[in-house]
Amino acid sequence: MILNIDLNSDVPIYQQLRDQIVEAIAAGVLTEGSSLPATRTLAADFGINFHTVNKAYGLLRQEGLIRLNRKTGAVVTTAVLGPSFPAEWTARARTLLAEAVARGLPADEVLQTCRSVLDSFATPGEDAP
Repeated sequence: MILNIDLNSDVPIYQQLRDQIVEAIAAGVLTEGSSLPATRTLAADFGINFHTVNKAYGLLRQEGLIRLNRKTGAVVTTAVLGPSFPAEWTARARTLLAEAVARGLPADEVLQTCRSVLDSFATPGEDAP
């Protein structure tokens, strides 16, 4: 898995790390049992504070996407769909779609982009693209 961090982005580094790991899981690049780099190693690779990586890993753990263990480190786990997830996800999607509409993207282009992004991810039982 290759992570790219933009140190000049308005998006916080921990959020960039979290988002790219989630995308790698969705794409099937990271599967259940895949190990993630140690926080200090990843931090050293990017020249960032290891607490930044800890924050990203902490979010992923809270979301049920990884488990953290002193012996095994950060490992991708099967995410359990919590009861509040659909409503939370819908609210985030609504805001993102509203931004596209507010900036003037035509609805069919928004839908085409959504379909293209969805198609780029692995689905259970299918091979990764």
